[in-house]
Amino acid sequence: MSCSVRSESCSRPASKACREKMRREKLNDRLYIFALGAEKNELHDEKQKLKAEKESLEQRVKLLNARPSYLPHPPLAPSLFPTQSQAAAGHKLMVPIMGFHMWQFMAPTDVDTLQDADKCPPVA
Repeated sequence: MSCSVRSESCSRPASKACREKMRREKLNDRLYIFALGAEKNELHDEKQKLKAEKESLEQRVKLLNARPSYLPHPPLAPSLFPTQSQAAAGHKLMVPIMGFHMWQFMAPTDVDTLQDADKCPPVA
């Protein structure tokens, strides 16, 4: 008797090789069934993780859409003309002084004050 084909099972294993082959086939069948079950569980776990990640991303998108996307920057210098609330409160037209120094845009020779006395002597 020989056990060369898997579909043909030996009713009574005659040789040691036939018994070993049957043992390996049973073991392979068990491992295959176990692998199918493990794969299903792995896919189920992966599905749960992806579902949780999707929900968290949807919540983040909702938060981003709820916030205003454009916030205007504050002006660099205060406006030269007062707003209505400022004009109504003071009843005077007050022009604020610029919030930044203009000397930074002047040439260094114009800013130098060491030779002012020579260029423009005091009048008094």
